[in-house]
Amino acid sequence: MPQIIVEHPDRVRLDRRAFAAELHPLLAATVDADVPSCKTRFRRVEESYVGDGDPSRELLLLEIRLLDGRTTEQKAALSEALLALLERHAVPAEGVELHLAVDVVEMDRRTYRKSVSAAG
Repeated sequence: MPQIIVEHPDRVRLDRRAFAAELHPLLAATVDADVPSCKTRFRRVEESYVGDGDPSRELLLLEIRLLDGRTTEQKAALSEALLALLERHAVPAEGVELHLAVDVVEMDRRTYRKSVSAAG
């Protein structure tokens, strides 16, 4: 069920598939989820404004949306592990100061719904 959104600027090199291939098993092991239920979307961000707006600064934001019920300790451990994963995979362009952030967001299982369909 985990829904993952990675917002990243063009001035950061990120091998999306390699990152997701490590992300899904790490997430599943840390918060007791299934790898097949992990879904990651990547969004390129045209522009960000960090701090005083110095154009050499960029932000990469990783948002993890989980159904409620995980402990604070599980979510904190997940944030730390994912930040370390980002540090290994996100490579800023020359002269870029990269700010990384991880946000774990709880979804209400009473209102969350999903559907899967296949052609044919």
